[in-house]
Amino acid sequence: MAYEKIERYDEETTARIAEHVKDILTLLGENPDREGLVKTPERVAKALQFMTQGYFQNGGQILKSAMFEEKYSQMVLVKDIELYSMCEHHMMPFLGKCHVAYIPKGEITGLSKIARVVETFARRLQVQERLTEQIRDCIEDTLHPYGVAVVIEAMHTCVSIRGVQKSNALTTTSAFSGVFLSSARTRNEFLNLIKEH
Repeated sequence: MAYEKIERYDEETTARIAEHVKDILTLLGENPDREGLVKTPERVAKALQFMTQGYFQNGGQILKSAMFEEKYSQMVLVKDIELYSMCEHHMMPFLGKCHVAYIPKGEITGLSKIARVVETFARRLQVQERLTEQIRDCIEDTLHPYGVAVVIEAMHTCVSIRGVQKSNALTTTSAFSGVFLSSARTRNEFLNLIKEH
């Protein structure tokens, strides 16, 4: 199925990426043939393919694989979804958590599918702002609910370990649609719920 994780890596792609990684190691002043680095190019090639497997997944199909008719029309919230992505500016990781809520309008989806949608868009080269909106739009376009709310809180290693080196900096982004935009009461309910621990 289109939303399953990569279990096998394309040998040609792995070999081509590995050759470039070998060149990078040399340019950095390393010896890619020394014992500790011999297998590093292949490992990096596979790691990069794993961290970008979202390009080959379809968030809408993930949600549709477990859609059910249901009269429930109150908020459905999945919070504290672990999130790991890679900044497209430096190709360095950013990680944190994502909170997703929607108010069904006749159809619901499996709760694990919400987390899978987050992972699908996170496993690409990203900026947090776009990632937040892509998750919202996918749920909006597939389930057609009364509204969707997404908040991401993440630490970016490109900020914490290079550049300004601010290890405690946390970035928060949000994206709302439908009643989460039009109703301050609904939006505040969501924001209060994700603060509770």
